[in-house]
Amino acid sequence: MPGLAGKSPRGIPRTIWALGLVSLCMDLSSELVHSLLPLFLVGALGASMLTVGLIEGLAEATALVVKVFSGAFSDFLGRRKGLLLLGYGLAALSKPLFPLAGSAELVFGARLLDRIGKGVRGAPRDALIADVAPADIRGACFGLRQSMDTAGAFLGPILAILLMLGFGGDITRVLWFAVLPALLAVALLWGGVSEPAREARRRRFRSPIRLQSLGQFTPAFWWVVGIGALFTLARFSEAFLLLRAQQLGFATSWVPLVMVVMAAFYMLSAYPVGKWSDRIGRSSLLSAGLLLLILADLLLAYAESPALVLFGVALWGLHMGFSQGILAALVADTTPAELKGTAFGLFNLLSGIALLLASAGAGWLWQSYGAAATFYAGAGLSAAALLLLGLKRRLQ
Repeated sequence: MPGLAGKSPRGIPRTIWALGLVSLCMDLSSELVHSLLPLFLVGALGASMLTVGLIEGLAEATALVVKVFSGAFSDFLGRRKGLLLLGYGLAALSKPLFPLAGSAELVFGARLLDRIGKGVRGAPRDALIADVAPADIRGACFGLRQSMDTAGAFLGPILAILLMLGFGGDITRVLWFAVLPALLAVALLWGGVSEPAREARRRRFRSPIRLQSLGQFTPAFWWVVGIGALFTLARFSEAFLLLRAQQLGFATSWVPLVMVVMAAFYMLSAYPVGKWSDRIGRSSLLSAGLLLLILADLLLAYAESPALVLFGVALWGLHMGFSQGILAALVADTTPAELKGTAFGLFNLLSGIALLLASAGAGWLWQSYGAAATFYAGAGLSAAALLLLGLKRRLQ
């Protein structure tokens, strides 16, 4: 692999392209599983909507909370790749556990292992991108990695649909096909990703979160952390999109089409929006992302047909493209170089707490008041985030 100093013809460092390919393979594997898992839980295992919300919320929150420790530890080590290998390796080990699970508790255990792997790798990966991305195209670099990641999220549900049709709706058999791309991701990471050489320094072990470190972060960073948590609180697990589609008439084999549509719009928007944010600023694009989420939630609340569900899901995907890469770039913009891993970890700590609350709340609202209440609540929280963002821009 050429050195990190080398760049592709478009100016994006080759390490970021390689990380994008790794993300593509792992997301293909993960989304094949996730596009069927809510149906498996509710249909085959008899789980309630609240149980689905708790499993999704706890699993995703665990991933985000773990990032605070892995990011700080990568700063302490001065190296990122070892933690990436551990994280992707744990995720690959979890994949055979899903088809072997015979209860919601075992599914939760497999989901937790998968998300711990995601947590271990997430902040060090974002920090590595921040390490190698030129400052003038940082938004484009994060957007490219996000687009390639989402290409996997696009292909995984397509593969799930084809396999479900080919195997007569046998979800357990289809879940086994997630193992191979996960192993390929680990192999690509091992052989294809390198990181910049760092000066060897003797370090004392320290707590991942220290008051001294927190004091080095600017108010601008803490604003990004706060708005990121509010974004997450407004956007609960995509499991509820799948269950909404099934509720309105999608056949089980075609429910993963929801994830295909969402990922397609996410994939196609993330890189152009990231590149655009390098030129016109990031806050206005975040506002556009929140408007898209409000519209998506309202459509999903009102929907009475599969077509309206898919329209709402498309807007949800556009919202992701207008927010996720930009928030990551804002974290990189507002933090010192030696604390990038810690910064991404702290950002994800608060987002993890918000996601747990959002998904558990969504499950409770659905179970108690119906699907529409879940999506109306999401629209209300999105509107609150939009008002806060507008207030911040006015005060600047």
